[in-house]
Amino acid sequence: MSKPTSNPVAIKIDLDTKERVKRLAAARHRAAHWLMREAISQYLDREEKREAFRQDAIRAWNEYRATGMHATAEETDAWLAKLESDEAAEPPACHG
Repeated sequence: MSKPTSNPVAIKIDLDTKERVKRLAAARHRAAHWLMREAISQYLDREEKREAFRQDAIRAWNEYRATGMHATAEETDAWLAKLESDEAAEPPACHG
């Protein structure tokens, strides 16, 4: 016998939200269940990316605090301007 691929979960939502889900599901010709699963999936994808970005920023900040290595805003702006004009450019070198 195979394991089920999903488990039921109950959530409590206010009546207004429930009606909004039902209206949108009807308009999209989808089940409310599908719409809620899709919403949760998209939320998790977005928030996992946001958390990964936050963790990268924390690591970068900690590395800067430990080493002092950095590129100035002016150096970074000049590099980004080159990239925006489709010019191949290496990122600025970090310095202390």
